[in-house]
Amino acid sequence: MIIAHLADLHLGYRAYHRLVPGEDGSTPRYNARERDVALAFRAALDRVIELKADLVIVAGDVFHTVRPSNAAIADAFRQFARLHERLPRTQIVIVAGNHDSPRAIETGSILILLEEIPNVTVVDREVRVLEFTKLDTAIMCVPHNALAGESLGALEPTTDAGTQILVLHCTVRGEQVDRLLGYVSEFGGAQIDIEDLRIERWDYVALGHYHIATQLAPNMWYSGGLERTSTNLWIETGAKGFVTFDTRTRVTAFHPVATRPIVELPRLSARNPGPDGGYLEPSAIDAAIREGVDRVKGGIDGKIVRLVLEDLPRELFRDLDHRRLREYRARALHFHLDARRPSHRERLPEIPAGPPRSLEEETEQFLRNVWQPTGGDIEVDRLVALAAEYLAHAGVDDEPLIDAGESAG
Repeated sequence: MIIAHLADLHLGYRAYHRLVPGEDGSTPRYNARERDVALAFRAALDRVIELKADLVIVAGDVFHTVRPSNAAIADAFRQFARLHERLPRTQIVIVAGNHDSPRAIETGSILILLEEIPNVTVVDREVRVLEFTKLDTAIMCVPHNALAGESLGALEPTTDAGTQILVLHCTVRGEQVDRLLGYVSEFGGAQIDIEDLRIERWDYVALGHYHIATQLAPNMWYSGGLERTSTNLWIETGAKGFVTFDTRTRVTAFHPVATRPIVELPRLSARNPGPDGGYLEPSAIDAAIREGVDRVKGGIDGKIVRLVLEDLPRELFRDLDHRRLREYRARALHFHLDARRPSHRERLPEIPAGPPRSLEEETEQFLRNVWQPTGGDIEVDRLVALAAEYLAHAGVDDEPLIDAGESAG
């Protein structure tokens, strides 16, 4: 049996306020990124159909919001209906993610609409075990609301089906898992400890919520998103796509889906690297930006581009070639010049090592040698005396509390 595992479709996602024409070449009226997400979903289903998957699992976040647009709902319905039409014997299981789950209990999920399509089952609130006799398979579905409400404890198979599958939309936590995941998942997701999953008792664990395809165990995957829809899309490195699992060979495979190209230009600094220090001339910064853009293979047209420019004072930013920057923004779908101001932090003077000091002595050392007033006439002797008085009122004794050597380190 071939299982196709998808997650984090985020249909209806919009960004950048750029409109594009419809497929029929009509007047531009579709958000470019919304169409990108829709096209990635279609491409993924095309591949699922080509693979003749016996079971399709969508592990949450079908839509980007709990109240998606009518266009997003209609397109989702059409695509799942197309999937059923092309694979009429395939079972389709959809588990609600945090983006699909209204907070109010009395508010229903739009996902239920998809159950009007034959062979589509939606689990949107409570833990539910689905049994498919013809596939000799049982699927324990754990939607976002079930995990967000309370701790479920250890999860184990409840039937004697030949194939046991667990589906969750959440952040899996654990010492080893935390090292594998490159960033904190999108906010709003529920969490579960990896020990509660009892991985060894499941044939396959299908996860959603983390947008980068990641294998946490031989039989456990985050399939990742089909397009880059994170709040910070620059952390979604690598290809986007979905995962298949063959229950006979127990082999998993990742299937990439074509997406809009994103380009991270080499970082630049406005500081002069020479011995004299200071900052580069605006013309030199303009030339460095132009060189970086010109080196992009295939150009920046239609791509999502970011350039981080560090240590750039406000007055220097005003003198850049903004006409050329506007040209870049017109050519790219999105050109983000991430200009970052210089950091003025200075290293505090080191406190000389010495014998252990009391808290009163430590405070005086800080006030006289480390602390730097930002304004006004400060009588340091008076301040030290007040500090000693406050410490005395607080009942601080004269026992050494801080080792000066540790403080200096």
